[in-house]
Amino acid sequence: MTIYWMLLLAWGAGLMAFLGGTIAYLEGSANTVTKREFVHGITAFGGGILMAAVAFALVPEGIKELNAWQLALLFALGGLSFAIVDAWLTKHGGNVAQFMAMLLDFLPEAISLGALFAVSPNTAILLAVFIAAQNLPEGFNAYRELRFAQLSSKTALAGLFGVSLFGPVAALMGYWWLRDAPEITAMIMSFAAGGILYLVFQDIAPTRVCADIGHRRLALSLDLLLEC
Repeated sequence: MTIYWMLLLAWGAGLMAFLGGTIAYLEGSANTVTKREFVHGITAFGGGILMAAVAFALVPEGIKELNAWQLALLFALGGLSFAIVDAWLTKHGGNVAQFMAMLLDFLPEAISLGALFAVSPNTAILLAVFIAAQNLPEGFNAYRELRFAQLSSKTALAGLFGVSLFGPVAALMGYWWLRDAPEITAMIMSFAAGGILYLVFQDIAPTRVCADIGHRRLALSLDLLLEC
C-alpha cells in the first residue's frame, strides 16, 4: 500500500468525529426525556470509549517501551497539564473537556497509525477502524459541548472538521520520524493517557452523574406534587 492510503485512513478516521458532530446537529436539542436519556447515554458511552483507549491503547504502549518511573511521571504530567488548562478554561467561562479529550486521544493514535503503517499496513487498517469507531460518539458529544459553550453550529462543525485534518499530519509525523523511535511514541501516548483520565473523571463522568441526580430530583418533585 502507498502512503496515500495511510493519509486517507488517517483523515477518514478523523472525519468520523465530524460525522458524529453532524449527527448531533441534525438531532437537535434534547427537549424530551427520551432524547435527554439518549444524549446522556452517548456521553457515557463516549467516556467509556476514552477509558478503553487509555487502558487498551495508550498505557500498554507506555508499559512496553518505558520503565515504571518514566511511565508514572509522564502520566502524572499529562494529568497535571490538563488540570491547569481545564482550570484556565473554567475561569474564563468555558468548558470543552470532551473536545480536548477527543483531540488528546486522536492525535497520538494517528501518530501511532503512521508509525505502524511503515511496518504493518494491514494492522494499521485495523487501528484506523478502531480510531474511527471511537471518534464517532466523541464527535457527537464534543459538538454538543461546543454548542453549550456558546459557539455557533457552524463554528462547532468547522472545529470538528479541522480536527480531522490533523489526522494525516500526525500520521505523516509517525511515518517519517517515529517509526524507528517507539520510545518517543510511547512517551506521547503516556502523557495523553494522563490528560484523558483527568478530563474523564473531572468533567465528563460528573456531567453524567449530575444529570442522573437532576432527573431523580425532578421525578421526586413530580411525585410529591401529585401526592399533594
